[in-house]
Amino acid sequence: MLLGEAKQQFPWARIHSLAYPLRLDALGEVLEKIHALHGVVHDDDLRTGYGRLIGDSQEMQLVKHLVNKVASSPATVLITGESGTGKEIVARRIHDLSGRAGPFVAVNCGAIPEHLLESELFGHERGAFTGAVNARAGRFERAKGGTFFLDEIGDMPAVMQVKLLRVLEERVIERVGGAKSIPVDVRLVAATHRDLPRRIAEGRFREDLYYRLSVFPIEIAPLRERPGDIELLIDEFIRRSRDKQKVTLRFSDHAMRLLEQYAWPGNVRELANLIERLAVTRTNGVVNARDLPWPLAEKCDQLADVVDVVDTAPQTTPVALPADGIDLKLYLAEIERDMIECALSDANGVVQHAARRLGIGRTTLVEKIRRYKIKHPI
Repeated sequence: MLLGEAKQQFPWARIHSLAYPLRLDALGEVLEKIHALHGVVHDDDLRTGYGRLIGDSQEMQLVKHLVNKVASSPATVLITGESGTGKEIVARRIHDLSGRAGPFVAVNCGAIPEHLLESELFGHERGAFTGAVNARAGRFERAKGGTFFLDEIGDMPAVMQVKLLRVLEERVIERVGGAKSIPVDVRLVAATHRDLPRRIAEGRFREDLYYRLSVFPIEIAPLRERPGDIELLIDEFIRRSRDKQKVTLRFSDHAMRLLEQYAWPGNVRELANLIERLAVTRTNGVVNARDLPWPLAEKCDQLADVVDVVDTAPQTTPVALPADGIDLKLYLAEIERDMIECALSDANGVVQHAARRLGIGRTTLVEKIRRYKIKHPI
């Protein structure tokens, strides 16, 4: 391949021209530039536009309230919750509302090898180690004026915990191989799915660092504890699928009930992946209960059994129409209102439980409560 063709096919080839015979220090310089270029692109990609917090449940309303409260302050935030609950989306939302002019930079502490993590966070000086032919700024410096998101902070090695604690206390860093203290102006947001108090008890996480990080804690409930958000999340993921792939989906009532009853061990990420998969497999756009993959499909037979029992139940005597007829719409509305009030009473006022008894989504029930002006503190 000619050099000109290489530069067209591989844009990073324009960074530097290698002279032959090849020298190790020159190669190291090119690799440093490629690494820096990749890092910038990666940080830009973090702005996906999917920063909205989707959910109508009490748990998500609380998260939204806390995000709005803390966004404009410089307080360090610790976001906890199971994997896939959307911790990075919450962090991005905090950044978007913060008014900070700098970038949103994210690092996954569990995805970077321990011997590279310090250089990745703090940068290094020329000659700090083999291959460090140029000085390079770390992620802290690149997040200047913005938000630095440390994901999976619970997996950070003990040595790095000490160094991070100094950054939080003094707001300065030192590059690897350097002696100069560099001030850093960043808003720090950390997240983890680990039980940090337990890891502290096991001696795997520093207690003083924990208290420095959890100035303002935000906990995200798992999806199984807020099934009323599933319908809203599905609507959002379908919208994204329609925008990206020009594909839309529609779920049957039975399929939606299965989705709301599923435990979702992978949380919102698992739900998003399911919708993406169905957008490919269900070309006609209609998703029935039996179209759902295992383990969702295994509950389909149980649901079918319930439907069969209902279908084979003795039929009541048909109601005779009054001689002057009735207003069917008004009559059915009165029945629906009575059923909703009954369900709310049986569920002790818990909307989610009442919606489950009625076989509808929480959002749908809330709309009906408002439509019929039923007195209930939604």
